[in-house]
Amino acid sequence: MKTPPTAADSTKPPLEAIAAALRRERNRAGLSLSEVAQRAGIAKSTLSQLESGSGNPSLETLWALCVALDTPFSRLVEPRQPQVHVIRAGEGAAVSSTQADYHAVLLSACPPGARRDVYRVTAEPGHQRTSDPHMPGVMEHVVLGAGRALVGPADDAVELGPGDAITYPADLPHVFRALEPGTWAVLVSEHV
Repeated sequence: MKTPPTAADSTKPPLEAIAAALRRERNRAGLSLSEVAQRAGIAKSTLSQLESGSGNPSLETLWALCVALDTPFSRLVEPRQPQVHVIRAGEGAAVSSTQADYHAVLLSACPPGARRDVYRVTAEPGHQRTSDPHMPGVMEHVVLGAGRALVGPADDAVELGPGDAITYPADLPHVFRALEPGTWAVLVSEHV
């Protein structure tokens, strides 16, 4: 039986998995370090560090790399899982935003043949998380579990309360801004 992760383990991104996935996806795309770094708008040295398993990538950096590599976010942070997989509340590898008190935990990566990922998002009031456009055709579905938040297209966000849901195109700039402490949601990213 596996030992459950400690609280400290569950708040760190899985650096070894990210490093291996970056190398795999970059090779799959047939791109050099320089090409991927330029497309993602990051320094080549930063990408090199990430591919070697060092550094502490932000959510924004990882999304930029996904767009540059045309790959779903889950392929960078989640190794393949058995058919039954349980992630308890407060567990899971969290990736944090540099813009806001916003954290995303991948709950379910898209299996072969599917094009969706499921995340638990936690956020606190303060600065909003503004996301750059994802790959063309990506849609996001958000169901708010607790708190209140402004969610959706950057120029037309909607206030949500517990149980409310929104669907919006994520290939345009979009936002998530917690309006109450303890705000959390389930986010499904659908890659069309």
